[in-house]
Amino acid sequence: MKYLMTCLVLSVSSLLAHAGLPVAVDEALKSAGIPQENVAIYVQAVDANVPMLSLNTDKPMNPASVMKLVTTYAALEKLTPAYRWKTEVYRDGEVRHGVLHGNLIIKGYGDPNFQAQDFWRLLMRLQQLGIRSIQGNLIIDKTYFSALPIEAPFDDEVWRAYHAKPSAFLVGGRKTSLQFEVVEGKVVVNQEFTLPEVNITSTLQVREGECGDWRGLMDYAVTPKKNSVQVSLKGTYSAQCETRYLELSLFNDEMYAFLTFKKLWSELGGKFKGKLAVQAMPENATKLFEQHSAPLGESIRDINKWSNNVMARQLLLTLAAEDNPWLATEAHGAEVIKQQLIQLQLPHDSLVIENGSGLSRIERIGAAQLGRMLVKAFHRPVMPELLASLPILGLDGTAKNRLQDSLAIAQGHIKTGSINGVSAIAGYMLDLHQRRYAVVMLVNHPKASQARQAQDKLIEWVYQH
Repeated sequence: MKYLMTCLVLSVSSLLAHAGLPVAVDEALKSAGIPQENVAIYVQAVDANVPMLSLNTDKPMNPASVMKLVTTYAALEKLTPAYRWKTEVYRDGEVRHGVLHGNLIIKGYGDPNFQAQDFWRLLMRLQQLGIRSIQGNLIIDKTYFSALPIEAPFDDEVWRAYHAKPSAFLVGGRKTSLQFEVVEGKVVVNQEFTLPEVNITSTLQVREGECGDWRGLMDYAVTPKKNSVQVSLKGTYSAQCETRYLELSLFNDEMYAFLTFKKLWSELGGKFKGKLAVQAMPENATKLFEQHSAPLGESIRDINKWSNNVMARQLLLTLAAEDNPWLATEAHGAEVIKQQLIQLQLPHDSLVIENGSGLSRIERIGAAQLGRMLVKAFHRPVMPELLASLPILGLDGTAKNRLQDSLAIAQGHIKTGSINGVSAIAGYMLDLHQRRYAVVMLVNHPKASQARQAQDKLIEWVYQH
């Protein structure tokens, strides 16, 4: 009898998986002008063996930032949630009476979330060791990662922070974050972390009405100069926007690190008149100490909740370097991920990884492959860390503004992804009876930006199922 019931359940589930799309989802796609052939959907309960709903599930699709799920999950399995990055500090001269008569050397190991406050803590430790003045240069050793090939910009906004390239020593994602707010009837623009080498001029005017597409109503221009960068802003900004941010990448990784070092060291009362050198660590260097990052289980929250591209790329290179220090390339990182999926007995044939972030025109994955990975992940020891890293529907991250007026709010952890021609969601949803489902919807079409309503309808359908 038990065998017959199991067969019946599997048969019904199989029929449902091949049934047509939910009416609301189908109508939303038609309204957006998106054919079903450009959509892949996979929905499976985490305690089931077959999907409840499927469409074009084996068709390789561009997942945009949803690819970060693959990168972070593979990293959790390969490295463990407790993995920490290190940053080492050396000197190649003697210290006498608080003066380092030589160079200060920092060797990076790819920490994806090394922020200004972490740099400040590192320099405080240096001063606690008795170094107050540095007579030599600052040497940055980035050799832990292999040199990256020259890349063309992903799009025309070449100064945006999402274009930042990975580096073995990356400070603050090398981003300059401009903060906008209206104070006493005027638009005020500040740097979140102020570098004196960044000069901002603004003619932004306050406008009436809703915030809406606030970025589309302002223009910015970046003018590099000999020892600084000029950022000019014009257009309008609504008081209803409250506080917003525009993140730009105005310096390369080593220069941003150097400028941050000089600022923090000076604020700590330290003296330095040297220059920047980017090279391998000298053989005669003496190790002073090493500093460790937050664990991987915490770091992936920034990657998934806020869809941080450069952090995802740092993670892919870390996977490569940990597997083979002599082959710390993105191509090898992709191979490490595929091998990890093979060990987990997960399909990998349709997987194409370029940089692990989804900011790519060639990355591909099938909806079934992604859905099955999510089901598998839910039953693995790393499940709590992966789940906690995803945006909570309607509450935070990139899913904060979705389904605000729906009963499904806060009932799912959903990663979103979008680039021109691609819109995607993937994650976990609870239904009315608190049964959990893996949900994937990938859209590859020139009108993909209009697929959000269809995705939301799918989410609500799963919740109400």
